[in-house]
Amino acid sequence: MTSPDAQDPTEAIELPRRRRFVDLSPLREHPAFARLFIGTSVSGIGFWVTSVAVGLFIYDITGDTFAVALVGGISLVPMIIAGVWGGMLADAFDRRLVLIVSSVVAWLAIIGIVVLAAVDELAGGRPPVWPLYVLTTLNAAASTISNATRSSVTPRIVPEHMVARANALNGITFGLQLTIGPALAGVLVATVGFPLTFAVDAVLFTAGFLGVLGLPKLPPLGETVRPGWESLKDGVRFLRTAPNIRMSFLVDIVAMSLGRPYVLLPAIGASVLGGGSVTVGVLTAATAVGTFLTGLFSGPVAHVHRYGVAIGRAIMVFGAFTALFGVVIAVAATGWFGPVGEEWDQVNLPLLLLAAVALAGTGASDEVSAIFRSTMLLTAAPDEMRGRLQGIFIVVVTGGPRVGDMIAGTLAVIALWVPPVAGGLAIVVIIALLLRMQSTFRHYDARNPRP
Repeated sequence: MTSPDAQDPTEAIELPRRRRFVDLSPLREHPAFARLFIGTSVSGIGFWVTSVAVGLFIYDITGDTFAVALVGGISLVPMIIAGVWGGMLADAFDRRLVLIVSSVVAWLAIIGIVVLAAVDELAGGRPPVWPLYVLTTLNAAASTISNATRSSVTPRIVPEHMVARANALNGITFGLQLTIGPALAGVLVATVGFPLTFAVDAVLFTAGFLGVLGLPKLPPLGETVRPGWESLKDGVRFLRTAPNIRMSFLVDIVAMSLGRPYVLLPAIGASVLGGGSVTVGVLTAATAVGTFLTGLFSGPVAHVHRYGVAIGRAIMVFGAFTALFGVVIAVAATGWFGPVGEEWDQVNLPLLLLAAVALAGTGASDEVSAIFRSTMLLTAAPDEMRGRLQGIFIVVVTGGPRVGDMIAGTLAVIALWVPPVAGGLAIVVIIALLLRMQSTFRHYDARNPRP
């Protein structure tokens, strides 16, 4: 289903020509999408600066990988609540207004982190960690509401046949964010310290806010249900009749819960590969390079119709690259290549490059899966359900990694290479079994989208 303000009947029958590179038509032909895309691209860089810097800040205070993992664990339940409630808000109110309010709350949380880091630097002592947990949880909850609402906006500002191409463009901006943001975080932390690093996010956030302000009013289409128990029950009832959407959620939970090595990166940079915070930035950015390259060469997505098969195969490749990353870390941990340290000139460069290639592979394969999963959800679900389903979707794609951080942080007490090796192999096996069990997902055809 597509809203009348987005669909042009003459466009609906236009077949995109085959291309190798990304299709820029959504940006050229739909100014509201272009403004949102540009704003999200810029502000997202700041988001990843803070995401990486918070982990480095907590590790600097505690020296404990599990304490870093708790950032995700503590925020998980609030994020679940925010995703579900935010989806109901997006279906009941003007989506532009919901974006504005949630963005302001997220920005205030960032300002709080800036103040905390500045006080720590001026006081010269070690601050308690719990205020960071509180502020990052508030930011995560507000961002979850924003992301759920922003995703449900896409079919309202571009026509249905361009949704997959718009999602591919979103993959490019996500790749740019992950490429620039983490690398910038590592450099800034090493050169100017934590307060100014967090302040970068507060400044860049302005671009995203301007992109939201540039949207048209997006009131609900048709009847609405006030946020609450009845609205939630309506969403659950719909999801019970949507096996393909349910399966798209499940396979992503498997991937994100078992294939998340990022919480290990501070320890890997400090004691296994060397290079400290700069190595953390390089490895995190490597994932984004893969994501970016998938988006850049996403021209063929308009001609792929077997979404279930594409999603399953992409996630299995993701698992294989995750296991490869673990193997590289296991080799590095043997010490065969000599001692390493936290300075950049003490890094194990050959193994760092191999680890970066493996993480680039995970980013590329995950983005293939993401393009088709998000397009399936946006085109198979009716507009009046998109907010609630996007809320659940955002809980999956952001909550799953939090669970993954907890699992990786816990298993790392055995060895740093155990979580990626065991998790990657488990992903391959579990996804193969799920594809075999769910025939409707395996045979899903985008030309006849069914939830």
